[in-house]
Amino acid sequence: MTQLERAAKGEVTEEIKAVAAIEGLDIEIVQRRVASGKIVIPSNSNRRKRVVGIGKGLRTKVNASIGSSTEIADIAMEVEKAKIAEQYGADTLMDLSVGGNIEGIRKAVLDAISLPVGTVPLYEAFAIAIEKYGAAVNMPAELLFEMIEKQCSEGVGFMAIHCGINKRTVEMLRKQHYRYGGLVSKGGSYMVAWMEHNKRENPLYEHFDRVVEIMKRYDAVLSLGNGFRAGAIHDASDRVQIQEMLINCELAELGREQGCQTMVEGPGHIPINEIEANIIMEKKMSGESPFYMLGPITTDIAPGYDHITAAIGAALSSSFGADFICYVTPSEHLGLPFPEDVREGVIASRIAAHVGDMIKLKNLHQDKEMSKARRNMQWDKQFSLAIDPERAKEIKAKRGNGDEHSCTMCGKFCANDILRGMFESDMAGSDKK
Repeated sequence: MTQLERAAKGEVTEEIKAVAAIEGLDIEIVQRRVASGKIVIPSNSNRRKRVVGIGKGLRTKVNASIGSSTEIADIAMEVEKAKIAEQYGADTLMDLSVGGNIEGIRKAVLDAISLPVGTVPLYEAFAIAIEKYGAAVNMPAELLFEMIEKQCSEGVGFMAIHCGINKRTVEMLRKQHYRYGGLVSKGGSYMVAWMEHNKRENPLYEHFDRVVEIMKRYDAVLSLGNGFRAGAIHDASDRVQIQEMLINCELAELGREQGCQTMVEGPGHIPINEIEANIIMEKKMSGESPFYMLGPITTDIAPGYDHITAAIGAALSSSFGADFICYVTPSEHLGLPFPEDVREGVIASRIAAHVGDMIKLKNLHQDKEMSKARRNMQWDKQFSLAIDPERAKEIKAKRGNGDEHSCTMCGKFCANDILRGMFESDMAGSDKK
């Protein structure tokens, strides 16, 4: 049985206990929310390592995506990227490989880290179709289900599966005269091309019950992918994106009723004034299924800095109630991320998730402790509270350490050093608040 089915029967699993302990919540609250589908726990029965809860009332989680392309396919580099993502605090990892030895990369990554690993099985299916049948559009529909089964059996914890693409959404795309940014989802574009060429319905939508059946067998989380997500600000919240969200929310509820853990994926590029509306719609229409936001990127004109544009969107998304954030690296729109890009992307998204959680969960304690450590010039404590202690220590060391108390920013003009000792009795009372 799945975590959802077991929770619905009143069982408190070891995974539920672990999530409650990690998040500082009552076990019964977590159990009820897992039972109702408001929290998911990626815990493939063939690979149970690190326990991560995603959903209502929990800390906003950060996913790091890695993976090869048809131009760069280096197993060792992908493993290095996976390890860096884990080292710098990602909660989950997605392997989005489309080139080289896709299966070999996935297995190496699964062996190298303890994080739950997600995939997009459609990628491998189309890659095999290109190699074996000469073109992606020649893919046998059965190959999609074979890939889902195969990757689940290997221990994949969650999968982005493009079930919300169907004849209705494709026709809607046609009627709205395509898009400024086109289709930016690899899975979405391949599936639309396959449907148009074969004049057939999307097998993943047409046989959704079969998708659910496979996912349930391994207790993998079904992440309903957004193949029509906007890849340009001017395409955000258009009819086809919202129609796909409607379908995905309906499918999330249907899958949940059948005992499958489900979550819904959110927009890619979106102006900041539309973020809250998308989250409200997803939560209301899906029965509060966890919402997985891809970025979101908030302007189209910052290549090389899209980890920043996405951090802005991620912070707002988290504060408005999103549960799960997919990081963006500085190389977005420019090239395949390298290991140093992964570190930058993870840290930027972790900062954003924390900024959102300060509002959503009223999680302000760590910031208060950092404030006091700065006031008291307790450097070791400041470093221990920092999201990236290594970077903080490195920057301070490169600029000179100052004296025992200060740094080289102000030196002898340090404001806190000037007033040290004058308000100690007041500070003692303040620290008790």
